[in-house]
Amino acid sequence: MRSLAALRHACAAALVAALAACAPVPPKDAPKPVVAPQITEDSLRARAQEQLATGLKLYDAGDFDGAAKSFSASLDHGLLDRVDQSRARKYLAFIHCVGNREPQCAAEFRKAFEINPAFVLTAAEDGHPIWGPVYRTVRATLIAEREAAEGKPKAALAKAEQLLVDGLVKYDAGEYAEAHKLLEGAFAEGLKEKKDQVRALKHAAFSLCLLNRWPACRAEFIRIYDIDPDFDLTPAEAGHPSWTRTFAGAKAQAKKALAEKAKKKAP
Repeated sequence: MRSLAALRHACAAALVAALAACAPVPPKDAPKPVVAPQITEDSLRARAQEQLATGLKLYDAGDFDGAAKSFSASLDHGLLDRVDQSRARKYLAFIHCVGNREPQCAAEFRKAFEINPAFVLTAAEDGHPIWGPVYRTVRATLIAEREAAEGKPKAALAKAEQLLVDGLVKYDAGEYAEAHKLLEGAFAEGLKEKKDQVRALKHAAFSLCLLNRWPACRAEFIRIYDIDPDFDLTPAEAGHPSWTRTFAGAKAQAKKALAEKAKKKAP
């Protein structure tokens, strides 16, 4: 006679066999189950490279919005090497500068330097009138910060350019009184490039308005039009509550003075 354990084992085996016999048999032409592709680091790296290449094509075609999205997407993976990361940041900086978004342009250049210490623009890119001055200011600022941290003397820049860099650093740090002093000094010392002269006076005006010195801020804005009659703030700058009305009044006054001067010169 079988033991109780053997009897239970036999019953269980019989039950399994019965259930297997009742299970439906899939037809021969039934589709195979879909297996999700494995996402690997290599596949993500390849995707990042594709997005970088797409961004370059869109940039060359003049589609800056599409290019910016592709460059940003290529950076989101975090798998590009340092050179390609700085390359993507460089083109994002170009796009921001062309769009009159100078703070964002400077921020992208700064990230490019921080990611890749060997980052540098070509001679043609450096000489570009829109982003060249922004790039050079960021580079000089980072050099000054690094050398100050290492206890080294500042790099030998022309005095006017060095004052401009120092003034912009103070402005970014929120030290507006000191920033105004340095920026005025840079302008008085004789900045070579017209764009740098405008930047010095513009940030000097911003500093004065932030210090609630509105008449002096207005006068500083008006001085800019003697250098660049077509000067205007970027949309982001123009909407700043500290100087919106002051700048609008200064612009109207300067434009009126320019029109009267042109009228007197006319035969």
